[in-house]
Amino acid sequence: MSDILPILSRLDLISIIDILLVALIFYWILVLIQGTQAVQLLRGVLILSVLAAIMASAFSRLIAFSWLIGKVLPALLVAIPIIFQPELRRALDRVGRTKIFASPGPNTQIEKAIAAVSEAVIPMSQMKRGGLVVFERNTGLEAYIETGVRLQALISPDLLLTIFTPTTPLHDGAVIIRDDRVVAATVVLPLVDESLLEGQQGLGTRHRAAMGISQLTDAIAVVVSEESGTISVAHDGHLIRGLDKKRLEQLLIAFYRTQLGVTPVGWGQTGHALLRRLGLAKPAKSIPQARSQSKH
Repeated sequence: MSDILPILSRLDLISIIDILLVALIFYWILVLIQGTQAVQLLRGVLILSVLAAIMASAFSRLIAFSWLIGKVLPALLVAIPIIFQPELRRALDRVGRTKIFASPGPNTQIEKAIAAVSEAVIPMSQMKRGGLVVFERNTGLEAYIETGVRLQALISPDLLLTIFTPTTPLHDGAVIIRDDRVVAATVVLPLVDESLLEGQQGLGTRHRAAMGISQLTDAIAVVVSEESGTISVAHDGHLIRGLDKKRLEQLLIAFYRTQLGVTPVGWGQTGHALLRRLGLAKPAKSIPQARSQSKH
């Protein structure tokens, strides 16, 4: 205790702010990688670093071993950004999406699009007519839009039902919505490989494409299964299944509301609290990214 008191006596307001900022950065990093494979990688790096430091201190007389440890530890500083590249990219992407002066008011265009999609997927589900609708948010999807057919049409339930009619040329692929317009159809999306879906075996191409685009961007994807007619939503690499019209509409509106105000940092507690409030099943775990292309 006598050793701690002199340290505490030197603390001032600047020192406290300094400590809090460092703690906040570490907390933000931990929240960012929560539920991803980076947690296991970070744990492994920390264990190896601690063991190396202990062994280097205990066997300081071993010159060759100490030299090896001294060379390996600096190399980890280069390896860590490479290992955590996907998480770092997502972090920078989210920082760039921050809206400092975002308006808290409702977006009538988005509300209209959500209502149209919620109304269209019900008959699609009843007829077991497969469909994939992607809501573009802050991250631009222009690179994916270029793979499809541009429409720039005002959204409506009838338009979506027509597009996803199996006999029409535009039914194969995804529809991308920007505000209250259908920007493009037959869009090809990046897929998450089925072998990487932990506990989600048997998902079709549409579901893997929905999870893939939601993992790489902040887009929200609505999927209707062609086999079972099940309605699902993919958000932040997670898949929420077994929705009806009311819950789908509530979920989409809730996701757009969480986009306002505080900068999103991942699924975390906000997403789980949202699911509990809506009475929905727990989403799948975060999954690695894979870029493969396939027809539905």
